[in-house]
Amino acid sequence: MNENKTMNPITNPITNPITEGDVQSWPLWEVFIRSRQGLDHKHVGSLHAADAPMAIENARDVYTRRMEGISIWVVESRFIHASNPDEAGSFYDPANDKVYRHPTFYDLPDELKHM
Repeated sequence: MNENKTMNPITNPITNPITEGDVQSWPLWEVFIRSRQGLDHKHVGSLHAADAPMAIENARDVYTRRMEGISIWVVESRFIHASNPDEAGSFYDPANDKVYRHPTFYDLPDELKHM
C-alpha cells in the first residue's frame, strides 16, 4: 500500500482538517429539491462539495432542514448549458410556425366542459 497517498479531508477531518482553500477548490454543485406537494424539482441553490454523495448530504442538511423535500438532485455546475436570453426571439421563433402544436382549431364536443 502506498503510504504517500493523499488523504481525502472528508475521511479524517481531525488529522487533516478542511480549510477554506480546500472548499473553494471543490466543484460547485447546483441543487434541485422536489417538495412533498410538487411533481417537479426546483432549483434551490448552489454549494461546494468534493463529490456527488457529499453534495447530496450537504444539500440535505442545508436545503431540507424542515423535512420539506422528498428528493434531491445535484448537478455539477460545469455540466449545465443554457441558451442565451439575448437570442430568445430567434431561438424560439421556429415554434411559432408549427400550428399543429396549438390545438386551438379543433372542434371540441359539447360534453367536454373544462378544456
